[in-house]
Amino acid sequence: MKHNSLPSLFIPHGGGPCFFMDWTRGPSNTWDKMADWLKGLIGSLPQKPDAIVIFSAHWEEDIIRINSNPSPELIFDYYGFPEHTYQLTFPAPGSPELASKIQKLFSQASITSELDPTHGFDHGTFVPLKVMLPAADIPVVQVSLHSSLDPALHLQMGHALKSLRDENILILGSGMSFHNMQILNQGVDSQSHSTHFNQWLDHVNSAAPDEREALLKQWQSAPSGIPCHPREEHLLPLMVAAGAAGDDLGQNIFTDQVMGATVSAYQFG
Repeated sequence: MKHNSLPSLFIPHGGGPCFFMDWTRGPSNTWDKMADWLKGLIGSLPQKPDAIVIFSAHWEEDIIRINSNPSPELIFDYYGFPEHTYQLTFPAPGSPELASKIQKLFSQASITSELDPTHGFDHGTFVPLKVMLPAADIPVVQVSLHSSLDPALHLQMGHALKSLRDENILILGSGMSFHNMQILNQGVDSQSHSTHFNQWLDHVNSAAPDEREALLKQWQSAPSGIPCHPREEHLLPLMVAAGAAGDDLGQNIFTDQVMGATVSAYQFG
């Protein structure tokens, strides 16, 4: 059966295991709107994906690594949360076959990568996917970011994988459009910074592809870009999703106010 091409997506993955605990600091419903939106995301697609390729802000390597583990375990890479959040499960299978295909596509694009048969799913992967896909019934392959955090390289990574969208494979960038924990933890007003940067992202991601990529490469010059991302690892998954867009335009598909900051999600195609 012929499928419609799937979009590529950039989603916010929240803070730690935020969707699976009772919050005592701040309003208890802080993450409810985001969780409700994530729950409906798979159902909003043209059809259910046959697999998911995900780029999380929480895995960086000097050589891009592709998780080829057939049964990835969870990496609880968050600290100081309630004990039950370290007992979460997400038993989605991996796909060594898809991992090898990704490596081949990277190689054809002159991008060096390695298969990693032992890596697990970090919280930037399993936390949002547990909300999106509670049945854990779609194979998931996580790919690392490159430690250079070079926007052009991550756009190129997306270019290399664009054809997967036509094979009913969902390309998913998992990060945050605002990620400055010092501002949030100090209670400093983050709204003006996040609003300015969010408006810029809305404009850039809906622009023609050549303009979109040129501007994304220069994101540090954007209004409030640096205050929103003093380190850009949570923005880089957006570059991959945008690179995988090809000629498709992007759009803002979700915006929320969380802990005083504006956060958004984007869809391409």
